[in-house]
Amino acid sequence: MIASLTGNYILKTPSYVHMDVNGVGYEAQISLNTFTKIQDLDKGTLLTVLQIKEDSHTLFGFADITEKNLFQLLINVNGVGASTARMMLSAMLPNELSNAIASGNTVALEKIKGIGRKSAERIILELRDKLAKGGTTASPSGFAHRGIQEEALQALIALGIPKASAETAIKKSTFNSSEDTLESLIKKSLQFI
Repeated sequence: MIASLTGNYILKTPSYVHMDVNGVGYEAQISLNTFTKIQDLDKGTLLTVLQIKEDSHTLFGFADITEKNLFQLLINVNGVGASTARMMLSAMLPNELSNAIASGNTVALEKIKGIGRKSAERIILELRDKLAKGGTTASPSGFAHRGIQEEALQALIALGIPKASAETAIKKSTFNSSEDTLESLIKKSLQFI
């Protein structure tokens, strides 16, 4: 899995970029939000999601963890593909989009190209609780907090710990997003197994 790219921007468009990473050129699909953040940069880092299908491997790039995590939540909604999720992140800033979902604002979601009433309601139904878990709204720190917890869960599972036990241990460990790291969360969680 390609988690991020760091290198020089060879080509930047509002929908994709080409990056030279130590002599290897990568193409990453991006949102307008990411384009706005990187348009004046010659080099930088993009967080990435690699989507593998039978006929293609597509890399999606994000300027920050908030946008990446929201993209991953959106593509897990039934009927929302990567293109639709990218369109949603191009139409609204990540915090605006997550707030619209958390507050059940179907009207705001319907203004996005490709999102009808039923799609908006399905997105809200499936994501409202997930976005609210990180706090009253889906703030960037809430996303980062859940991102580290998800990474810790995957690490514990990779160590051979059953998923249910790992989830319980992570919930029992006290996590301070401003001080703790992924490593410290894993260590704390292991004490409850």
